[in-house]
Amino acid sequence: MNLFADLLAASQPGRAPDGTVTQSGPRIQKSRRGVEVKSAREIAVMRQASRIVATVLREMMAMAAPGLTTGDLDRHAEKRIREMGATPSFKGYHGFPASICASINNEVVHGIPSSKRVIRAGDLLKVDTGAYFEGYHGDSCVTICVGEGVPEEARTLSRVAQESLMKGLATVKAGSSLLELAGAVQDHVEAHGFAVVEDYTGHGVGRNLHEEPSVFNYRTRDLPNMVLRPGMTLAVEPILNAGSRGCRTLKDRWTVVTVDGSLSAQWEHTIVVTSDGCEILTDRDF
Repeated sequence: MNLFADLLAASQPGRAPDGTVTQSGPRIQKSRRGVEVKSAREIAVMRQASRIVATVLREMMAMAAPGLTTGDLDRHAEKRIREMGATPSFKGYHGFPASICASINNEVVHGIPSSKRVIRAGDLLKVDTGAYFEGYHGDSCVTICVGEGVPEEARTLSRVAQESLMKGLATVKAGSSLLELAGAVQDHVEAHGFAVVEDYTGHGVGRNLHEEPSVFNYRTRDLPNMVLRPGMTLAVEPILNAGSRGCRTLKDRWTVVTVDGSLSAQWEHTIVVTSDGCEILTDRDF
């Protein structure tokens, strides 16, 4: 999932390209526990939680088709998560009513699934979900180009978003920094003429769905140059807009859309830092 806040009230304004303030979503509230380094036992459990998430997302990618509703996807996801012995991380989290976030086209994050929301050919569909298994969470998101007629800009946006995720992960290893990760993502995104959404970041993940540290996708003075250590578990999730980086939240208090109506794409993995790289716990290739 990209960012439900630990406190929904803790929202901060974002900046549009012209400098104006836009309504933004909430950021992570700092945890009193600080950054946690997981034990081998904890990582083994997170590996299982993340495998459940990866399985569900792989099924979502195969079944998403014109004519289905986002409610259909949500029901399937919840059923499968529970069948595999986990519970949906998102459902009931600060009142969120579903097991997945389903965000279409100009919807950036936190789209609420509905039996009335029909998926259409050409849509750019973001599906974000999490699973809670034996005390630990896995969290991941994919962007799906639905059916025929997907605009080339949409396909390129999704591809660049996925590439930027992998560029960021390529910097990760013990001794590297979150600033290096952020810079790799930002440089790849901006080289292709897209904008990094600044209102939402990645995050630590483990016993809590959102933990420290915040994992930014752009260089900022707010980002401490934290050195990564083996056993840190992170949810890394670049979010890109085709136009302005500005976002606003709809009246449902969840769905975030682009301020200019442009398309948005997101890819996310849960990872664990290792001595010489990282292990992608939500890898769908198995």
